[in-house]
Amino acid sequence: MGHHHEHDHAEPYADATVPDAELPPGELARRRFLQRLGLVGAAAAGSGLLAGPAAAAPKPSPPGPDPRALHWLAGDHHVHTQYSYDAMHTVAQQVAAGRRHGLDWMVITDHGHVAHEKFAVETTYADVLKARAANPSMLLWQGLEWNVPSGEHATVFFDATKNEIAALHAFEKLFDGNVNGTNHTSDANEATALAALRWMSGQIDRGAIDSALMIANHPGRNGRYTPHEFRNYRDTAPHIAVGMEGSPGAQNDGGHRGGYGNAPGGDSWTGWPSESYRTFGGFDWMTAKLGGLWDALLAEGKGWWITSNSDIHQANGSRLVRPDTPGDWYDTHGGYPDPVDSGTPQEHADFWPGEFSRTVVGTASRSFRGVMDAIRGGRVWVGMGGLVSALDVRVHGGGRPATLGGRVRVRRGDDVTVQITAHLATAPNTTGRIPRLARLDLIRGAVTGPAADRDGFTNPDVSVVESFTPRGRGPVLHVEHRFRNVRDPFYVRLRGTDGHRSNGLEPMMDVQGAAAPWDDLWFYANPIFVDVV
Repeated sequence: MGHHHEHDHAEPYADATVPDAELPPGELARRRFLQRLGLVGAAAAGSGLLAGPAAAAPKPSPPGPDPRALHWLAGDHHVHTQYSYDAMHTVAQQVAAGRRHGLDWMVITDHGHVAHEKFAVETTYADVLKARAANPSMLLWQGLEWNVPSGEHATVFFDATKNEIAALHAFEKLFDGNVNGTNHTSDANEATALAALRWMSGQIDRGAIDSALMIANHPGRNGRYTPHEFRNYRDTAPHIAVGMEGSPGAQNDGGHRGGYGNAPGGDSWTGWPSESYRTFGGFDWMTAKLGGLWDALLAEGKGWWITSNSDIHQANGSRLVRPDTPGDWYDTHGGYPDPVDSGTPQEHADFWPGEFSRTVVGTASRSFRGVMDAIRGGRVWVGMGGLVSALDVRVHGGGRPATLGGRVRVRRGDDVTVQITAHLATAPNTTGRIPRLARLDLIRGAVTGPAADRDGFTNPDVSVVESFTPRGRGPVLHVEHRFRNVRDPFYVRLRGTDGHRSNGLEPMMDVQGAAAPWDDLWFYANPIFVDVV
């Protein structure tokens, strides 16, 4: 629940009565940065500057990169550390685990919180810098799990090459729902969330930061997000608000995969059906429901991409435990002491980064901006349990083929060919078993244009057009499908399953209290659009 917090004294860099000459170099540098952001005094001003600068019109997207030139990098954009009030692992431990499980990039996303904003931002950053130096092959960001005003949680992070920590700290102070008391559902708080997106967009336009992303986390868990909020986020800042978790983390959560064991609350949207509070094959109902919310957004012909992650707070099977501390420790420190070895494996809801779920992005360069641009462009597929090790999807129409997140343009009456290459698992996952892909589904959805109802969450013209079954035990599945005499715009997307639990072709609702994540594995891929002229 949200609560308002006011600092008793402004920090020196934000106190206009303190001359520049009296500030230490670090405080002066922060003041100069905030002045460039247009936030003179904003760090202490609370909600008074929430409007922020207006967003500039988004620039046209450049042509997508050649699919043959992409590097596919696995990562996790939702990782908690000892600087979250409900977590315990160190930054170094999370990065070591990510490397152990084959990740190339990670985002540290501790919860927005009064104590976090007051004490932990710079402390975390020092740990992040040490981890970067010790792990040069890992692209590591410090982000934030934003308490979205009037919404739920979201990952927010900035390009790590320019002013990342000052921008992150200013953003949390200005716009986090826990820090400024805007958590509850209301029109005014919805407007604050949009102001936050415009603020980030404005800082990019000014050159204060290079890039920013927002991804809505566990969107259906509490029913807090509404369809119109997603549309508003996307339309306000399509270069920043780019999508949602298709499958949540915390997949080992006591039989409630992702912690999806809830019912509507006072801040929940009343339009959601009861099943939207459950996972299906470990995926959020908004993604798993054929013709549901995700398909309704894609029907507008605009990108809204899905991701996956660990949402790790405490790793299942780890022997580490949080040391005993007084009850008010976090509130007065913004973090916990390093965890200690208990000598006994612990049972927790979360898997280590990369151990179970991963987000794989196709990037033109192995760099911070390259990964962010790949996510922004929808060049993303997500998988569980190592079900497939690599995926290549190309749609051929006119001109260069498109891959995930891209689009091709064809003339009415042309044919469109989809080519899919899936590299199947050849190594055992954490269970010691090698997962087997039982079926791959090619899904087609109609593109019908802007939604007449901003709270609509169905697309009736969506279907599985063909399912493919791997034959034998070869390491690669290569298939294709041809759409003949194309008349209207559409998109295609993929999903695959180990086939252990399904209702016909569709994933089954996870059984509360008896879910077995390793025995119900899926992967999903983002869409490719076909425009018809």
